[in-house]
Amino acid sequence: MHSHHSHSGQFCRHAAPGTTLEDVVLAAIDAGFTTYGLSEHVPRYRKEDLYPEEEDLSPSDLLATFIHYLHEAHRLKLKYSAKIDLLVGLETDYITPLDITQLERLLSDKQTAGLVEYVVGSVHHVAEQGIDFSKDWWEACIGSFSTHDNGSTPPPPPSQTQAFTNDLAYLHAYLDAQHTLITRTHPTIIGHFDLCRLYIPQLPLNHPSLPGVWEKVVRNIREVVAYGGMFEVSAASFRKGWQEGYPGSEVLQCIIANKGRLCLSDDSHGPAFVALNYTRLRAYLLAQGVTELWYLASNTQENNNDSNSNSQVRGHDGSSRSVTGTIAQEGTEDTRSERSWLDLQQRKLTARRYDGNWADDPFWTRLAERERRNNAEMAT
Repeated sequence: MHSHHSHSGQFCRHAAPGTTLEDVVLAAIDAGFTTYGLSEHVPRYRKEDLYPEEEDLSPSDLLATFIHYLHEAHRLKLKYSAKIDLLVGLETDYITPLDITQLERLLSDKQTAGLVEYVVGSVHHVAEQGIDFSKDWWEACIGSFSTHDNGSTPPPPPSQTQAFTNDLAYLHAYLDAQHTLITRTHPTIIGHFDLCRLYIPQLPLNHPSLPGVWEKVVRNIREVVAYGGMFEVSAASFRKGWQEGYPGSEVLQCIIANKGRLCLSDDSHGPAFVALNYTRLRAYLLAQGVTELWYLASNTQENNNDSNSNSQVRGHDGSSRSVTGTIAQEGTEDTRSERSWLDLQQRKLTARRYDGNWADDPFWTRLAERERRNNAEMAT
């Protein structure tokens, strides 16, 4: 089984302190993963965009740390290649247009270009304000879109669903930022699609009191489907108090209806979080009728000859496209030649469909046994 999204305390200050990237890799091997994606955050490029725990750092420090991560990840990929297929990627931050420009530069720069194998495209900020660092930050961001009493008094926190539905501008801004990220960079995988409702998961994005929001959800999904990207279904939501995975059920069903590719992620932030809540994720996927999963694999001769790595998909405009990894082609013309730095074949990865019934993979039995053993040890 696989996961495509993870972090370590060594390279991410809001992950488990004192943990290394190798600790995460060893935990993934112990959990029984056959494929595991490493995806530390890209640097941020303005001092004001650093998080509180990074106050002693500069943007140049973050860049140096990120380059160190890439080299360490490839060292571990080689060291443990007989035990696990490690993928070396990154997770985006999109705060201002500068972040996309720098991402493009990072993926084409000679120092880093050959080291990044895939991109997890995520939005963590709206109107330059963080939305997942804390509930206070999220409420402040929501409040910045609200107008109450002509601004003479601060808006109430959006703790109730009906109050939240009045803040349409926030949802539209999030989905527009996500659309920009999607269309500018064509991420290999879309991370936590509906993070915008982190603290109010019960709010359906297709609710009739949210005019225009669902149309933008569908727009973004279809953009990703058209170029052959994947959508992570993440177990991280459960540790945030959700009863469903990211994305929520109505968004997940829309992805399925549009023939989107689904892959799995634990979004671990240290070894203790590796495979956390994966049994709940499996139950969620089964309840939603998910029958097909995809994953990324390091290229071997077998991968390259695998018929599952190339498939015909139909875009939302009705056109048939041949997709290899995340590269959409019509005929022999590469429709994304200007973004060749995201070509999975150049990045030495292949997108593969899980062969057989994913829910019957022995990984799940081993994971359940491991959880029972851990629970028994905690009880003694």
